[in-house]
Amino acid sequence: MNLPPELERIRLSKQARNQLISLKRKTGIEHWNVLCRWAFCLSLVEPKVVSDTQIVADSGIEMDWRTFSGECNGLFLALLKERCLHDGIKTDNKSLSNQFKLHLHRGISYLSTRGKINNITDLMKLL
Repeated sequence: MNLPPELERIRLSKQARNQLISLKRKTGIEHWNVLCRWAFCLSLVEPKVVSDTQIVADSGIEMDWRTFSGECNGLFLALLKERCLHDGIKTDNKSLSNQFKLHLHRGISYLSTRGKINNITDLMKLL
């Protein structure tokens, strides 16, 4: 699968950065990309369409797509495209990039605000 150029660099908001810092501390998971994968997948399984809000990537935190996706590059992109199709959203590069950011940030927020994630065991219970 060809990666849209807009997805090559993933930038996070200050709020997402702060939430990830807290999640890292609580879970002991060292790498943000691992937490971001959990967050993205958690948002994808939420039946409600993600709200189309403006994400301000003002944290200075960024990672490239390959760091985020690891060996599952094609899988994460396919999941994103499938969710867009399910929600009636175009799968052009701009739409995919926007939907990815929205799902990633919603998922990080879900992990942070559910009050259920106090350690790695709580994270595993989400399965």
